[in-house]
Amino acid sequence: MLEFGRERETVDLSKVVLTHHTLRNRGRQTLDLAAGEAYKLQPVDAVGSGQVQEKQQAYLAEIIERVNGLFEGDLTDGDQLVYVNGVIKGKLLENETLVRQAADNSKAQFANSPDLSRALLDAIMDALDAHSTMSSQALGSERVRDGLKHILLGPAQLYESLRAKGQGDRPPV
Repeated sequence: MLEFGRERETVDLSKVVLTHHTLRNRGRQTLDLAAGEAYKLQPVDAVGSGQVQEKQQAYLAEIIERVNGLFEGDLTDGDQLVYVNGVIKGKLLENETLVRQAADNSKAQFANSPDLSRALLDAIMDALDAHSTMSSQALGSERVRDGLKHILLGPAQLYESLRAKGQGDRPPV
């Protein structure tokens, strides 16, 4: 099927049909990664901290700005952001009535729903109950604290996040 010409630099493969292929294990191969100049990667700041879209960053900054005036006490921006955008929003996303209303109404109509006000109060109480229960259990049980430590050091990648954050403040060596 291949046609070769004397002065041809390329081969015309348009008439070739692949009928089968084979994979073979050739054992471990060494890659010469040291050849050439090393390319340095920027460290990750935190788990899931890949580039966030600018629009998303603007939303998070707006949430922090608006929430700062709502709460009093020794709360960090992170505390407030997690509470509003994580905990409360997460609880509200579980509410099937709100899901249906958001799907069937405009944002203005949805904002005036009496179900939204009730669901917000329920979400706040559920969050308080859940966090209070989990915090009480963690304070009262070394087993729970050890379990939390293993989760934080394992799938939650606390060490990696802290290390990346710490290395972000220093110049690369």
